[in-house]
Amino acid sequence: MKNIFLLAALFIGIIKGIAQEQPNIVLLFVDDYGWADVGFRNSKFHTPNIDQLKKDGFNFNRAYIATPTCSPSRASLLTGKEPVRFQMPRHIIDSKEKAAKNNVAGGEFNLWPTDPVQMPSRNWLPLEEVTYAERLKEFGYYNMFIGKWHLGSEKYHPVHQGFDAQYGTGDHGHPGNYYAPFFKTGNPLADSPEGTYLTDVLTDGAEKFITEYNKEQPFMLSLWYYNVHGPHIGRTDWIERYKKEGLSGKDAEYAAMVSAMDESVGKVRKALDEKGIAENTVVILLSDQGGYFSNAPLSGGKTGGNTLGEGGARVPFIISYPGVTMPGISCDVPVQSLDLFPTLVEIASGKKPKIKDIQGKSLMPLLKGKKFKERNLFFFRSYEDQYTAIMNGDWKMVKYHSGRHDLFNTKNDRSESKNLIDIEVDQAKKMKKRLIKWEKEAVPEF
Repeated sequence: MKNIFLLAALFIGIIKGIAQEQPNIVLLFVDDYGWADVGFRNSKFHTPNIDQLKKDGFNFNRAYIATPTCSPSRASLLTGKEPVRFQMPRHIIDSKEKAAKNNVAGGEFNLWPTDPVQMPSRNWLPLEEVTYAERLKEFGYYNMFIGKWHLGSEKYHPVHQGFDAQYGTGDHGHPGNYYAPFFKTGNPLADSPEGTYLTDVLTDGAEKFITEYNKEQPFMLSLWYYNVHGPHIGRTDWIERYKKEGLSGKDAEYAAMVSAMDESVGKVRKALDEKGIAENTVVILLSDQGGYFSNAPLSGGKTGGNTLGEGGARVPFIISYPGVTMPGISCDVPVQSLDLFPTLVEIASGKKPKIKDIQGKSLMPLLKGKKFKERNLFFFRSYEDQYTAIMNGDWKMVKYHSGRHDLFNTKNDRSESKNLIDIEVDQAKKMKKRLIKWEKEAVPEF
């Protein structure tokens, strides 16, 4: 009998050991956080925790968003797909006034007044789209969602898209104030004491989840910040510090928002460490699009008609995977946020993913120091004249509805100041041909 108990205990131990081989995953997704707005690239910003994450992990110098704007960037992250393929080239309108003015009859789509082609864009992520949460659930993961969603109203919220629970999630694309009360209507954090800071409240929720987690199954925690999206209201203590260092106005407010977010990164990692699970947890930091303010030395940004410029589409992206990624490695291979979906599936399953109908490609070969086949990356949005682009290696072509084409070598000219469209004629011809082929395949008729 004793031997039977010993064998049973051994069997249980083996099963637990197998389960523990699946790492926990924490995804820190920041809103409107510019590529250059991090301490290791710009000493103006105090980001010691993100700087440390870079030292501990794998840094992608050339990470891009397929559709650099709020809702589509989230949709591509969740699905591994280029959002234009399911008709989401713009953000979801959450203002009733704007919706009434711009919606196509039926409410499923919206139009944008300045879009030259008046392309319809969805007002929610269709429930039939498969999210990374739904895939990870197949491999035994518990999925927790905290923060900004911006992919549809309540019936399309995270808990209906594969997540087991959500916290701090409403219908809004941004808060009315970063100090409580945060939202004038539909406030998901209405019980927050007056004077508390939104990023801190979400961070407290993440720390609580990590500290109290007691399930045998691995977890994925998706912490999608409202920070550093406008309104640009920094936390008071950080504003004062930046003012003493010479910043003023919105510069000080924004820098304070960045540092409050950085503090959150540090607190989440500390919670993992104190729980004793840091060595078995993958930590990922990513932004949803370029910054609202200057993105120098990159050109373009969230606004101004050049969102497909490097400053609008290139974002911070770091992965720390203990036991897999070598500390302090940086990579110049162009990748996209939609690559995260198959990467998560490979992390969870331990096998190379074979997923149909997605455009993302697992980044595990790069994380393991192996070769990664060069490919074309495509970009699309529909607000103004500039609307699509193709990137291949160091070359990038941007296309406009008016017929204009720009061609840049982003390695030699990351500020995109030298348009080579009439100089590198053969390169331009090849990229035009590839881009036209992709448009015919990916962009739906309307």
